Amino acid sequence: MPKIIDHERYRKELAAQATKIFQQHGYAGMGMRQIAKELGISKSALYHYFPSKEALFTACSKAVTSFEADEFDAASIAAMNRPERARALIDFFMRLEKDFKGELTVLLDYLRPLSPSLIAKDENMRHSNQQYTTMITAFVGPDKAQFVLCLMYGLLLQRLFDGGTSDLQDFEEKLIAIMDH
Repeated sequence: MPKIIDHERYRKELAAQATKIFQQHGYAGMGMRQIAKELGISKSALYHYFPSKEALFTACSKAVTSFEADEFDAASIAAMNRPERARALIDFFMRLEKDFKGELTVLLDYLRPLSPSLIAKDENMRHSNQQYTTMITAFVGPDKAQFVLCLMYGLLLQRLFDGGTSDLQDFEEKLIAIMDH
């Protein structure tokens, strides 16, 4: 009897594994042959699930930013007071911190050949920005979402630069103050 494969689940598993490969080697650092080898599958099997490296990268981007539906629902966020929302946001971004260096490396590698106008039109960037903006909006509202998102990215970058020594308590207090205004 032939083995029954859940192709969609397997595709998502491949994307999750490929995300780690991109983080280690960069976007430009590997072709589909090397990626398939790292995944432990044939190149033709990889092409069966992803017709191109770009399609694989898109699946990886969506996997990395598929958090909000699973993790944050509007009712639970609405039930939180401002300090709880600030803490939840910081906790979320601190969970991103462990992979931030690799993801930033891949992102810069991916964006390097693109002009600003191409970046603005890039579907992967649009999707990622929309996912993060939607999630942040649930915590701080639409008028502060872009600003707070920039602060959170800045926090991740600063913690990368200072080895994770930035004072989260101080940042949390300032984030609450921003949310209060």
